[in-house]
Amino acid sequence: MLKKYGVMLKNFGVVLAASFVLSLGVGSLGVGSAEAAKIKLGVDGGPHEEIGELVQKLAAEKGLEVELVRFSDFILPNAALADGDIDVNSFQHLPYLEAMMKDRGYKLVSIGKTVLMPMGVYSETVKSKDGIEDGMTVAIPNDPSNGGRALLLLQDQGLIEVNPAAGILPTVLDVTKNPHGFKFVELEAAQMVRAIRDSDLSVVVTNYAVESGLVPAKDALFIESSKSPYVNIIAVREGEEGRPEFKTLVECYNSDAVKAFVDEKYKGAIVCAW
Repeated sequence: MLKKYGVMLKNFGVVLAASFVLSLGVGSLGVGSAEAAKIKLGVDGGPHEEIGELVQKLAAEKGLEVELVRFSDFILPNAALADGDIDVNSFQHLPYLEAMMKDRGYKLVSIGKTVLMPMGVYSETVKSKDGIEDGMTVAIPNDPSNGGRALLLLQDQGLIEVNPAAGILPTVLDVTKNPHGFKFVELEAAQMVRAIRDSDLSVVVTNYAVESGLVPAKDALFIESSKSPYVNIIAVREGEEGRPEFKTLVECYNSDAVKAFVDEKYKGAIVCAW
């Protein structure tokens, strides 16, 4: 009889131990190993990396380990995501993502919004819009999305007109009216700050402007309005949208703590868009 109960107690102990081990794998992110609570987040340098560092801390408080992977250009973060080298990225707006997917066949999807970084036009020689003269050299980004965005910004300021059929991705070939006779120079987005010295006007993506010490609200001749469609997003591989880690990540990005940080640090040069 005692032997029988001894076996029962032993089995009961095994069940308790197993239950305890399983409980270690259960948290706010769901059942799984420690690996399930860790993701690699791709960002580019400047504001996206700075915001990512805060998100990293907020995520840790929720039991999610976020490893930041910094990229130096706009091409590699999507390539790395598509190849599985990272789990998610946060550096681009939706039109850019859509252009990359169309061009390279990536199967990626947006799962949330982050911030808007209004693009601006900068110059070392021109001090106001009235100072713009005929024949000036205008540097714009050479990628389809940001290049088109730059042209649309110039159009919004009444400086050029582009073919409406081109939508949000016009190229210099779509410029239908160029009353100032601008000479367009297309360069990598990361080179646009340097191009301020070498051109009359340079259209710069805000994260590169801020990273170089420029204050868009003060230093730019003009910038995009707050109604711009170029809101930055969080991208993941298609089919993985439902991962609980990503839900936690989006919650961290769309938090009061991030909004307070963005408002205080960037003084309106970057605004939260959720």
